[in-house]
Formats: sequence, C-alpha cells, structure tokens
Amino acid sequence: MVTQHTDVLIIGAGLSGVGAACHLRREMPETTFTILEKRDTIGGTWDLFRYPGVRSDSDMYTLGYRFKPWPEQKAIADGPSILRYVKETAAEYDVERHIRYRHEVIAAEWSSDDAKWRVTAEHDGKKVEFTCNFLWSCSGYYDYENGYTPQFDGVEDFTGTVVHPQHWPSDLDYRGKRVIVIGSGATAVTLVPAMAMGDNAAEHVTMLQRSPTYIFTAPSQDPLANLLRKVLPEEAAYFLNRWRNILTQTGFYQLSRRRPQLVRRLLKRFTAKQLPPGYDVDRHFSPSYDPWDQRMCLVPDGDLFKAIRKGKVDIVTDHIDRFTEKGIRLRSGVELPADIIVTATGLKLLAFGGMTLAVDGKPVELSERMAYKGIMLSGVPNFAYILGYTNASWTLKADLACEYVCRVLRHMRDSGSKRCEPVPDPDVRPEPFIDLKSGYVLRSLDQLPKQGDRTPWRLRQNYLRDISALRHGRVADGVLTFSR
Repeated sequence: MVTQHTDVLIIGAGLSGVGAACHLRREMPETTFTILEKRDTIGGTWDLFRYPGVRSDSDMYTLGYRFKPWPEQKAIADGPSILRYVKETAAEYDVERHIRYRHEVIAAEWSSDDAKWRVTAEHDGKKVEFTCNFLWSCSGYYDYENGYTPQFDGVEDFTGTVVHPQHWPSDLDYRGKRVIVIGSGATAVTLVPAMAMGDNAAEHVTMLQRSPTYIFTAPSQDPLANLLRKVLPEEAAYFLNRWRNILTQTGFYQLSRRRPQLVRRLLKRFTAKQLPPGYDVDRHFSPSYDPWDQRMCLVPDGDLFKAIRKGKVDIVTDHIDRFTEKGIRLRSGVELPADIIVTATGLKLLAFGGMTLAVDGKPVELSERMAYKGIMLSGVPNFAYILGYTNASWTLKADLACEYVCRVLRHMRDSGSKRCEPVPDPDVRPEPFIDLKSGYVLRSLDQLPKQGDRTPWRLRQNYLRDISALRHGRVADGVLTFSR
C-alpha cells in the first residue's frame, strides 16, 4: 500500500474544509495540503440537503467567508446559491485539485517517534494511507449517512410515503397532496412554507410539533445592505454589512440570556402580529424554555406566517400516539390525514466524521478529552477541528479557527517545533461540550469531549471575545505546548 505524505491533511470538502484550504493558500502558501472528502463532490451540507426550500438559517454576510464577499442580493440565501458560492471560492483559490473524492477516513494514529499522523481511508473499497504533520478535521458535526428518526408505532401500517429531509427523493411529487411535517426546528419551518406555496404546492401542510420553537422573521433581502453595496466599494460594503449583523446578533443573544422574559414577550408580540386574529400563540409559538436555550429559527419574509394566514398551513401541537393507515393519530384522539409524512426530527451528531483517533497506540476516548479554545483536544498532538457557533453563523467561528490554526502552524515553522499539544489542567472542572438543550445535542453529549469552566478550555459563543483570543492572543500561552 502506497503512503502519501502532506504537511496538512484536511478532512471534508464542505464550507469548513474549503475555508481551511483557502486560509492555508492565503496565509501559508508554502504549506502542502490534501483534502479527503467522503462523498464524490464538493459542498458538504449544501450539496447533501436537497429538500424543498433548503436555505441558510442566518444571513450570508456572516455565513459567508470573511475573505470572500457574498456576491448576491439575497441575504438569506437558498441552498443552490450557497453551494455555488462555495464552489466559486474553491475555484478562485485553486482548491479542487487538492481534493481526493470518495475517501472516507476510518482511523488516524499519531506517532510520537515520527511526529506524524498515519491516516487510513477507504477509497472505492480499498484501504489507502496518508501521513501528515498536522491533521485537521473539517467534517462537520453530524452523521451524513443517517438523520435522527424516533421510533413511531405503526409506521409500517401507513400506506403513504415517509421521508426524512436528509434523504429527500428527487422524484417525490407532493403537488396536491396532504402533507404532515413532524418537527418544529429549522428544517421544519423551512419545509412547511416551501411545500405549501408555489406552483407545485401541496393541497395542505400540517406542521406537527411536540413543543414550540422560538421563531423570528427577517427580510430575505436586506435593504440597507443592498444600498451600501450600491454606494460603496464591494469590500467596504461587505465589511460594514458583516459587522452590523455581527453586532446585532451578539446584542440580541446577550439580551436573551440576561433578560429572557423581556425577549420572550417581544418575540410573542412580533409573532402574534403576523398571525390571524385570535390565533393561539401561547400554545403553538410559546416554548417552555428561555430564548436561546435552543437555537432560534429564522423565517425569511415571514413565509411561514404568510402560509398560515392563507390557510395553507396548520400548526398542531400534540404528541403522536401512532401512525395509522391514513395518517397519524394523536394522544388527544384526533387523527391527521396524510399522503406524505416528513420526519423533520433532527440530526444525529457524529464527531470527526466517525473516525477513530489514537495516540501512540492508545485509543482516544473523546468523552475523556477537553476542548482547548474550541479548536483542539487535550493530549492530542497536532490536531485541530472546526466547530462553528450555535448562537450565530457557523462561519464566523470557522474563519477565526482557521486563522488560529494558521498562526499555530506558523509558530511551529518559525520555532522549529514538530509537535504542539494542549496540556490539561486538573483544576479545571469539566462541563458539557455544548450548552444548548436541543434534543440532538442532549442525545449525544456522552460521545463528545468536554469543555472547561474557564478559559482557554471554555467553549465561548462570543465572536467579539474570540477575536481577541484567537486572532490576537498568544499562541504559546503555556497551555498549548510546543516541542522539537
């Protein structure tokens, strides 16, 4: 078996992996790198998801790369537009020739004697090996093969079609059909209006939720952003639009955490204004938890509320008793008829694409490791990963993490170091890796690393603080150790 060597091995050719490669091209052009991508195309999430209406759940001025201005008018963009943007960025930085498609990384082992990672992947049914000085996981945080679907009694009795959004059939015809979408998260609030409105609209769509989610409306096209793009140079307009949205997001999040009852009242008031008079907002749009205990859902131009006002969509808040031959029976005894049922019930988390890690022959148990700056793992040398924000755009953190990894690599080059490793502090108290209370997070916490109760082990969800720590803070801080 031929072993191929590269300075940096990147896993994943989605939004994060392409961004990592571009940062290397921009900041360390002398560094060699290879990208291993499990699928046969670029784009990651934005190529995988093909369900109706798939789009960003945050604005593209912050979901776009810091170094590549978002070129289109829509600030809330559809999936194909985002995929096109990722591909254009990859082409601009000549990234694609470094990608090895259909390479699924199975295992990686660090050798202290060689100061290298040995990475095993499967390619077209055969095992291939790579070695690298630095391993960088940009494979996202969820299982690309399977979404999460609870066990529903009676599924086999249903005579219609059951679909999970992660595996949307290209030939699914829902025109004129009765559709139930199970779920209340970002996927559900995207799917429901997309299936209910337009030329191929379903006869009727019901969003069946066990409990409500906080939903807020934003314009798909930002008038001020587009005005700035007309009167200012492209980079200046992008800079101002980006920072305006960063400060707005940060301010709203901080207000939500500090004054949750105030934000709850404001969201309820804004929601009620967009619904028909007398609509039961308390039942269908007032969650039991505080704002940002779970990620909020964005609806561009209030499309979900428009569909409700037009009578094309119902919201039903209840628990499922069982599937029946013709639909779903609820615990209340009501039976909802359906031709198609969409289980928008969430993701399955999967750290580092499911690959196993080992250091000098000893398996790395992720649950026993602690996250350093949300980018590296305690006791795991020359390894980094990308995990975006849960309370803002993914790419805000991804860009900062890429800048930081490049700083680490430059320090290693300049100091002649072969190894860098975060050394754990026994006085730091471990805490759950992600502090959201969403179901997909809670189901997987025991499989994830921990964060600590203080910096630099705390996983901060604050872009402004992370700029200071990641872009300007000391690299050799006494916790991240370097050796020859």
